[in-house]
Amino acid sequence: MIRWRKGEVVRIRREWPGAVELDVAVPEGECRALAYPPLVGRPEPGDEVLLNTTALAMGLGTGGYAMVVAVPNRLPEDPRGPGHLVKARYTPLQATVLGADEQDSPYHDILREADSLDGMPVIVADLHSALPPILTGLFDGAPGTRVAYVMLDGGALPAWFSMAAARLRELDWLAGVVTVGQAFGGDVEAVTTHTGLLAARHVLAADVAIVAQGPGNLGSGTRWGFSGVSAGEAVNAAAVLGGRPVAALRVSEGDKRERHLGVSHHSLTAYGRVALAPADVAVPRLPGAFGERVAEQAGALAERHRLVPVPVDGLHEALRACPVKLSTMGRGLEEDLAYFLASAAAGRLAASLLS
Repeated sequence: MIRWRKGEVVRIRREWPGAVELDVAVPEGECRALAYPPLVGRPEPGDEVLLNTTALAMGLGTGGYAMVVAVPNRLPEDPRGPGHLVKARYTPLQATVLGADEQDSPYHDILREADSLDGMPVIVADLHSALPPILTGLFDGAPGTRVAYVMLDGGALPAWFSMAAARLRELDWLAGVVTVGQAFGGDVEAVTTHTGLLAARHVLAADVAIVAQGPGNLGSGTRWGFSGVSAGEAVNAAAVLGGRPVAALRVSEGDKRERHLGVSHHSLTAYGRVALAPADVAVPRLPGAFGERVAEQAGALAERHRLVPVPVDGLHEALRACPVKLSTMGRGLEEDLAYFLASAAAGRLAASLLS
């Protein structure tokens, strides 16, 4: 289940809030590794490190790092302060965080009684890579909107893994990241998607929330065996709390897999079968036969949801100017333009709900 290695840190490649990327010498040669200083301390060149090399050996695209499990000769100090919410529970790296909804939190009294999102638009997406283009479309229509990202636990558990989220925080494109379920490392920690959404509204004072899993997702090529079913559950959570769910379609013209061409079966299953509450589904007005295919596939959702055709004029230019690298499944903006336009269309639709 786990491939273990001991290694020595050769150099620091780069770092961003919560994460450090390293070159580490192991018996097989050098490998790229990732450490989360809040968990294991900050490794330095010359340090011995204990690695989990499973994902690296498997050649995973998003998470293909050796992960630093410990710096055994220089352990970090014990954590201080409150925090009784345990995440990554009952694993060797379970960590305690201060949950916004726990009794020791300064926000406990707010969240204890909170029960409504007050009509806040909640944009739901399958993949983490949709976050920057959704924001691009949102700000194109409603600049200055205060946005919180609610990160589900279907992909990466540590929010620190996301360079995009870190950069978006630096740019003030995000008011904060809320990590829910087993995910951790956000500006705000919450137990469930429901309290995460309530924290986005009442703790971070967001005008809009974006809900998606962290980087990486799990798919098995089966109808139900993919982590993105959580998108349908997020629609339900937003609706039951009095928010306005906006569904971003996962659309691709560049994916080689038939099940993801046009509207992905992930979106059709999550929104068509899992989501029991109605949402506004952003259907991008894409040109030509491909656009007709997307509109026809999205029509399968019309029985339960409100399909909203969204023009995409001007969004290509806005996406080109996005300050965060756009990439999905290894494809950039021009390699799978339809994907990014569909995500930006959801942001544009949410912007129209604010006016």
